[in-house]
Amino acid sequence: MFSNKETFKEAFIKKYETIYGKGFRYSTIRDQYFTLGNMVREHISTKWIETNERNRLNENKQVYYLSIEFLLGRLLGNNLINLEIREVVDEGLAELGISLAEIEESEADAGLGNGGLGRLAACFLDSLASLNLPGHGFGIRYKHGLFDQKIVDGYQVELPEQWLRHGNVWEVRRPDEAVEVRFWGEVETTNKNNYLSFRHVETEIVMAVPYDIPIIGYGLHSVNTLRIWSAEVSPHAVRKNMMDYKSETEAISEFLYPDDTHVEGKLLRLKQQYFLVSSSLQSIVRSYKLNHSSLRDFHEHISIHINDTHPVLAIPELMRILLDEERMNWDEAWNITTNTISYTNHTTLTEALEKWPIDIFQPLLPRIYMIVEEINERFCRDLWQRYPNDWERIERMAIIAHDVVKMAHLAIVGSHSVNGVAKLHSEILKKREMKLFHDVFSDKFNNKTNGIAHRRWLLKANPQLTMLLNETIGDSWISAPEKLIEVQKYCENSIFQEQLYHVKQERKKILARRIKDQTGLVVDTHSIFDVQVKRLHAYKRQLLNVLHIMYLYNRLKEDRSFIVFPRTFIFGAKASPGYFYAKKIIKLINSVADIVNNDSDINDIIKVVFLENYKVSLAEEIFPATDVSEQISTASKEASGTGNMKFMMNGAITIGTLDGANVEMNERIGQENMFTFGLSANEVIQYYEHGGYQSTEYYHHDERIKQIINQLINGFFPHVLDEFEVIYDSLLMQNDHYFVLRDFDSYVCTQEKIGISYQIRDEWLKKSAINIAHSGYFSSDRTIQQYADNVWKITAGLLEKK
Repeated sequence: MFSNKETFKEAFIKKYETIYGKGFRYSTIRDQYFTLGNMVREHISTKWIETNERNRLNENKQVYYLSIEFLLGRLLGNNLINLEIREVVDEGLAELGISLAEIEESEADAGLGNGGLGRLAACFLDSLASLNLPGHGFGIRYKHGLFDQKIVDGYQVELPEQWLRHGNVWEVRRPDEAVEVRFWGEVETTNKNNYLSFRHVETEIVMAVPYDIPIIGYGLHSVNTLRIWSAEVSPHAVRKNMMDYKSETEAISEFLYPDDTHVEGKLLRLKQQYFLVSSSLQSIVRSYKLNHSSLRDFHEHISIHINDTHPVLAIPELMRILLDEERMNWDEAWNITTNTISYTNHTTLTEALEKWPIDIFQPLLPRIYMIVEEINERFCRDLWQRYPNDWERIERMAIIAHDVVKMAHLAIVGSHSVNGVAKLHSEILKKREMKLFHDVFSDKFNNKTNGIAHRRWLLKANPQLTMLLNETIGDSWISAPEKLIEVQKYCENSIFQEQLYHVKQERKKILARRIKDQTGLVVDTHSIFDVQVKRLHAYKRQLLNVLHIMYLYNRLKEDRSFIVFPRTFIFGAKASPGYFYAKKIIKLINSVADIVNNDSDINDIIKVVFLENYKVSLAEEIFPATDVSEQISTASKEASGTGNMKFMMNGAITIGTLDGANVEMNERIGQENMFTFGLSANEVIQYYEHGGYQSTEYYHHDERIKQIINQLINGFFPHVLDEFEVIYDSLLMQNDHYFVLRDFDSYVCTQEKIGISYQIRDEWLKKSAINIAHSGYFSSDRTIQQYADNVWKITAGLLEKK
């Protein structure tokens, strides 16, 4: 049906009429989208079945990737590209008077994730399928995702994310493969012939119903599967109040990251995590048993990867299945479990390492708690043998201590591989955050620097740059991203540079239209587009960025001789609903924007834009249009970052600390092709360990800092009274935990260098080309191949002749 545009047009009209039973001339954009989506699903169905059968029957090892988030974005455009049929579809629809771009725009972003963790998982699925590797995802089918963000009077307002309002054309409901997940209840223990048996009774049963989404690899070599679970009531449930049971059950898959500032929210989060792993493990085991009589070789055929600590309960859940259902002894079950499961750590923030209070964990998951308790007892016993009488060390390493279950500790003890996501991050884990565990399990720790799906973030997001690259170096980079390095040959070629400049200008015009449509602001496309888009968190230091804007505003108002190259500062970020401080920073950004954008003396020089409801589809317009990429986290705090790679791939120049993957970017492109500033990771760690930093010294000795900090509380912002007192206090009273004031001067000086550098067009474009050339290393194809070779031990299936 996609062989040529004539065949496509005929098939498209026929499919529409079959689905809707009305004449084509009455079709809406949404009708057209669902028609095309159904055609694509039908087109790949044979390959999807073939892939599943090959994986089911082949003895090759498979990997299952468990993640609480999968930030897929829109799938139609990406699928058309991976199927290499976009041109046929575009031309065929045009002849029918239909815009493919409008159809793509009508698709809702899948509400299955929030930030870098979820987008990484989505990129990994793309690469697994494109590399023809047997790898699938398991997640939760959130009815409302995280939330839709609206900015009202500068404040973030959260609304339900209605991504499923019109259905999801890509998913297939599989009610016949539903499984039961059990909560609460009691554990009955019996001893028969010296064999302990455990039975979980009087439980609350929740049905986990799977929905499968095809993950199409580039070139249609493989169609892997993302299985997402919906929580539904069980026909076997016994509850006095069925309405409460229905409400509590459906809440499990209602929202991503429910507010956990109260006990009910914590309980719901823990329910979500066990719901994900129990349903997924049961599904994996059931599928495995179709071709294997025993689970004794399970780890030789199956690898299960847990993406951060949210799915760590996979460890005791697999133990439960092996002990209680397969009746294995502890040692055999533990050997299989630890050789099956691998773990990625995504943070150096101690407060982000999950801990669950026992008084919540034990009643909700009584059998799982018993298993975790036994894992802890055996682990502590081993530590005692290794470190006799060192109670302090054992206490610090214990999985259960001080009335909490430490999920990161459980992840390390119960897996065979523990990896960080950038070289610096992995070294910090080994030498600082998890040093005690590295001392014991040094062979487990390794690094896998993150990567991004270059086909999504360059081929799809930036067709203008894609065309230029294809004309310049050919298109082999699409399947072999390392070949982007050939762009370096042209980095000083004046013709290539001029073409690259025009590509960037075209993309800036597209983003400028989006800004005008969303905010009403008209921005200068010849200004520097300086962009910071990412989850709002104090360590990511959006605050440093906005304080710099306040400084620029003050200088421009006070010193008419002060010259700044026109700059458009663009922000996009969601703050967690319960993260009060982050929401204040959003309000501050918008308050600064109100002042700057409405000052006729200033707004031809600088403008400030906050784009609400930042998501994948919006990111696809932002990254290609960016001149300056803000990657300014406090050094040692950002595990890796992937936005930095997306900007780099689209020719933006980074201003950043030497943190996360910025370090490796800097090593590859050279110090002269990015702008670094601020404290090093070691300097930050020294401050944390030994003290010596006083933020008030910077306040009292730098008049620029004093002025902008005072403006937070002195009435500079009309109508907000004490709105920003909490930010003022964090910087001075609480000693500026993320060193915003310490790095301020370095940041300001580096921004001045950017303004000068941008005006030397050939040098700037050379830097841009070098960034593009070296970005191929940061493709998720490279990352996934490293996981496949070194952690999961999986190999690609045989490719059929096309």
